[in-house]
Amino acid sequence: MPYVQRDEAGRIIAVSVDASGALTEWIEIDHPDLRAYLTQVLGGAADAVSALAESDLALIRVVEDLVDTLIAKDLLHFTDLPDAAQQKLLQRRTLRSSANALRLLREDDQGLI
Repeated sequence: MPYVQRDEAGRIIAVSVDASGALTEWIEIDHPDLRAYLTQVLGGAADAVSALAESDLALIRVVEDLVDTLIAKDLLHFTDLPDAAQQKLLQRRTLRSSANALRLLREDDQGLI
């Protein structure tokens, strides 16, 4: 996810994949302000960048499912993965679990469950 720097008017003036210096505000990849900045800077290529980012998000889920399948088939052990990969996978599982629980609670409030 990108980090941005804004000018005095609140417009994005710089983007980075890492937080550093004045680039400290985290922003969603599909945020309208980021789309506007990319369109201004990249012109028509902004749509390609956005499509690639959306594809990356979908591919992340595919990789997670692949890892889970390999582990389930005993072709890969979770502990065989580098520590950083283990931590990222655990973090995503925790976040997904929390998001699913919130969705169920929200649906329950609406009487949908």
